[in-house]
Amino acid sequence: MDGPDAYEYSDEIFELAKKFEEKEYASGINILGHCYSWGIGTNMDLKKAFELFQKAANLGNVIGMCNLGLCYKDGLGTDKNGQKAFEIYQKAAELGNSRAINSLADYYKNGIHTDINKQKAFELYQKAANLGNYFAQYELALMYEIGDEIKKDLDKAVYWYKKSAEQGHPYAQNKLKECLKNVI
Repeated sequence: MDGPDAYEYSDEIFELAKKFEEKEYASGINILGHCYSWGIGTNMDLKKAFELFQKAANLGNVIGMCNLGLCYKDGLGTDKNGQKAFEIYQKAAELGNSRAINSLADYYKNGIHTDINKQKAFELYQKAANLGNYFAQYELALMYEIGDEIKKDLDKAVYWYKKSAEQGHPYAQNKLKECLKNVI
């Protein structure tokens, strides 16, 4: 639950998530981590959020893995450790999580904790885009528009900008308008 409703029911969400933690329910533990990371129904505590994401990840929750990766990447509740984040994203990507696949693509595109490999980045963006990840759809569209390591293809760029824009990606919405103006 996002937006104003999440805060309207923040105490209830927090209490329910605490019960899930007691029962070792991985998705609920991940939700409790969000409560601590955003201060929903409790005080914000990034260290506690990190611990909960770690617990959810250890129980096999792939979204918890992604959140744990983000904690390591940005130093939220723990020391920054980009290499550890990369490894966690790899594991979550192997389990088919589009967010992790997109994050890995970013690492390969920019040479973060790995060599720059635009072809690998393209393949990963394509995989995540096909899974519906709007960030990956935007990045894939950019690659097609620019012709970055792949053959320039404005039709495919427009297709992927449209997919991303339909899900609310603001940059994709602007790029789609820009591309369509240039076509007309």
